[in-house]
Amino acid sequence: MRLTATALMAVVVLFVAAAGQATAEVNLEKLMNPAQLNEKAPDKFQAKFETSKGDFIIEVTREWAPIGADRFYNLVKNGFYDNCKFFRNIEGFMVQFGINGNPKVSAVWRAARIADDPVKHANTRPFVTYAMAGPNSRTTQLFINYGDNARLDKDGFTPFGKVVKGMNVVESLYKGYGGDPSNFQSQIQTQGNAFLDEKYPKLDFIKTATIVTADEK
Repeated sequence: MRLTATALMAVVVLFVAAAGQATAEVNLEKLMNPAQLNEKAPDKFQAKFETSKGDFIIEVTREWAPIGADRFYNLVKNGFYDNCKFFRNIEGFMVQFGINGNPKVSAVWRAARIADDPVKHANTRPFVTYAMAGPNSRTTQLFINYGDNARLDKDGFTPFGKVVKGMNVVESLYKGYGGDPSNFQSQIQTQGNAFLDEKYPKLDFIKTATIVTADEK
């Protein structure tokens, strides 16, 4: 029996949807076990972020911050940043993200801290750095510098990569709420995207984040 073009397209759509669901389920299982996501990152790699405003690419140089680079590589590779919201966005300063939209995933990563890396590059536009709450407290939250924030260097904020494409997309992310959502990090952690969708519905978000090669960009 020959399928019409419409029927064939429907089969393809169903196949892609099923494959996507299977991948998401595998990633969720992996994300529930932070200690197992410990693969060493390549010396240099790129991660493509597809967002509600467009795409941008972060290039990571492992030598700048090996521990941070390895953590970022594993998080991106296993889908941690998919559907994450940009919940803190301050004009001229930075944009922050990295709390998973699923509270169960957030719960297991809150204590999955990594040791600090020495600061080798200043926090200036468009470098990418982990947010932290003191020494050896980095987990999953990141920020992208909008301007010269070199004052953060002395406090141990260590850039591990930089935006090499799409910084205009980053700078176009919704800033109307400023830093206010960050005042509710406990609720974001325990309620996930449901809290942000209700209280801050205009926030932009990451559709998917993936490790890419040169011919995939």
